[in-house]
Amino acid sequence: MEIPRRPAAEQATRVRDLRASDADRERVAAVLAEALADGRLTAEEHADRADRVYAARTLGDLTGLTGDLGPEEAQPILVDDRPLTVFFGRTRREGRWVVPVKLPLLALFGTVELDLRQAVLQRRHIVLDATVLGGRIRLLVPEGVRVDVTGRTVLSTRELRTRPGADGPTIEVAGTLICTSVRARSPRRSLRDRVRGRLGRR
Repeated sequence: MEIPRRPAAEQATRVRDLRASDADRERVAAVLAEALADGRLTAEEHADRADRVYAARTLGDLTGLTGDLGPEEAQPILVDDRPLTVFFGRTRREGRWVVPVKLPLLALFGTVELDLRQAVLQRRHIVLDATVLGGRIRLLVPEGVRVDVTGRTVLSTRELRTRPGADGPTIEVAGTLICTSVRARSPRRSLRDRVRGRLGRR
């Protein structure tokens, strides 16, 4: 998970205008190489797109290069700040995606799953503006991230099994939650990490 650094007084940059990292470019290049190998791109098309990958400055520059090579959920980078809406089903965001400062969620007897382990947070404080009836919110967050449920809740439950840090980012679940289950967790530590943590406290 990354948090772009910018002056506190500066307005939030548009999601598509966030700067791309070398790792972002390599993700897209790998998808193009796979498309060349299985014949979805010609050598000329691959060469043209590869040049554009390594010249890309923003995430928006990268996302248009693989849109015709796979469905949305298979894209190497997801740049989409539209509200998440689900009715009687499930929607999920994972992998390398940008989390806007405020992300609206609307779920009617549906499940919203957000995996933030590889996500880019626009700010250190992200608000999930949720309107959920009879649904579920499932969050998978890296170690050090705090999850707070501040929204109005009616006949709802919460289970927060995260490992927040003193100065870590915060994901705030706001809005209105009716008959809703909110669950947030951090990935399980490996045995080696657990041993190191115990030794470090001694």
